Amino acid sequence: MNKAQAECDVLVIGSGAAGLSLALMLADKMKVVVLSKALLDSGSTQYAQGGISVVMGEDDSVAAHVQDTLIAGAGLCDPSIVEFTVENGPERIAWLIEQGVPFTQEAIGEDGKTTYHLTREGGHSHRRVIHVEDATGRAVATTLTDRARQHPNISLLERHIVVDLITTHKLGQGGNRCLGAYVYDRESAQVSVLRSRFVVLATGGAGKVYLYTSNPDVATGDGIAMAWRAGCRVANMEFIQFHPTCLYHPEAKSFLISEAVRGEGGRLLLPDGSSFMQNFDPRGELAPRDIVARAIDHEMKRLGGDCVFLDISHQPADFILAHFPNIYNRCLEFGYDMTYQPIPVVPAAHYTCGGVMTDRYGRTDVENLYAVGEVAHTGLHGANRMASNSLLECLVFAHSASQDILQKADQVSMPPELPQWDESRVTDSDEEVVVSHNWDELRHFMWDYVGIVRSKKRLQRARRRVELLESEIEEYYSNFRVSNDLIELRNLVQVADLIIRSALLRHESRGLHFTLDYPDTLPVAANTILTPEL
Repeated sequence: MNKAQAECDVLVIGSGAAGLSLALMLADKMKVVVLSKALLDSGSTQYAQGGISVVMGEDDSVAAHVQDTLIAGAGLCDPSIVEFTVENGPERIAWLIEQGVPFTQEAIGEDGKTTYHLTREGGHSHRRVIHVEDATGRAVATTLTDRARQHPNISLLERHIVVDLITTHKLGQGGNRCLGAYVYDRESAQVSVLRSRFVVLATGGAGKVYLYTSNPDVATGDGIAMAWRAGCRVANMEFIQFHPTCLYHPEAKSFLISEAVRGEGGRLLLPDGSSFMQNFDPRGELAPRDIVARAIDHEMKRLGGDCVFLDISHQPADFILAHFPNIYNRCLEFGYDMTYQPIPVVPAAHYTCGGVMTDRYGRTDVENLYAVGEVAHTGLHGANRMASNSLLECLVFAHSASQDILQKADQVSMPPELPQWDESRVTDSDEEVVVSHNWDELRHFMWDYVGIVRSKKRLQRARRRVELLESEIEEYYSNFRVSNDLIELRNLVQVADLIIRSALLRHESRGLHFTLDYPDTLPVAANTILTPEL
């Protein structure tokens, strides 16, 4: 795949649950290349502990799951998309089981029969989260990766990052069709062309735009930024979900403490041992994430504290070890034994609810360009994502996009030879410090000014800073050879700008967007849609 004009039927950018699922669904009939900018298992899927929400319990129903999602989404979900996603859930879980994902089972009765164990998380009215102990994402990622490695029609390219998409519009041709991408090989530091009949963005979210995040280092908003530059609309970028409970420890890199810990009875406590969630919501610890995160943020600011505490030590030790073996062991590494003591937690940027606008088949505004998973705005999440709906979205929309691509396959030809990447007027940089300094500055001011609680003044302050960074980075990008850090920083700054612009346009508080200047919720819910100027 190192030749200058490599080609494939489908280029999948990203190797998480959405990208690998889609690749596997297409590979029996098409040649697929999956790009991963680090190792295949470096994306956010790996870190999803809780599970996948799906209607499987006898007392549960599609209507109940739909209703819970609509409530969590604070009036901004697309009901038809929510219904489409929930209805297709059981079939997608059956597909994962076929692939070999070993979901946790429990015995029923004394005759040795088992059923899949379902847990409950915040915002859900029923137990409907199917899981693999407390490391569902890792099991899904490992299973799909193993299957993809074995498939003869799937080429897996690790340590490759896309610099930008190639479109007919950018080449001065008619219309706006995606033709492939310029790809940077992190080993050779060379940029090559990869032509493709279809391109799928499965690049995940943009948590690294914030100082504290549960996301891995690769979550730099690449797909959103690339799609925007290619001419795609983005929607609802102001809705960044902050996970309420990440382990607070200088070396833990915001290790996630699953929602399921609260689902199984974990209580949030102040440093003096008193509980506080009941003061904010009658559902207490089982309130949706936005409410829990804001409550923790409020108490930390009120007390001037660095964290609050999550306590499940009232449950039997055997129960904790059986339900949360990985979380228990990880906390123990940092000196906390959750079987008999509370663990310190803080909120951290977790999930990008907005993204590239798509329909139910993952189609974007650019012809033959698709977006699936966290990078996309499908209408499922609205103003706040309900726990464990994210992997469900990855699977359902990977399937619907794959069906659409297969249906169109005979009508879409391979693009002709494309212009090579031009490095004739750039030089090697001797000022890499500019990139690292700008990276740090961006993540600090986004955390301070565009975090859990916002104000017009804070957002305008952030806007001025991001405009300065954009001009600096564009100048740097124009004059020096690209590097992995520069590509990521360029994308992060673009996404930060989209978040800030979206937040300034929303004159209300709704879901994950809470602003001191507009604390009330408007009677009519509307999406924030940004359209690029081409």
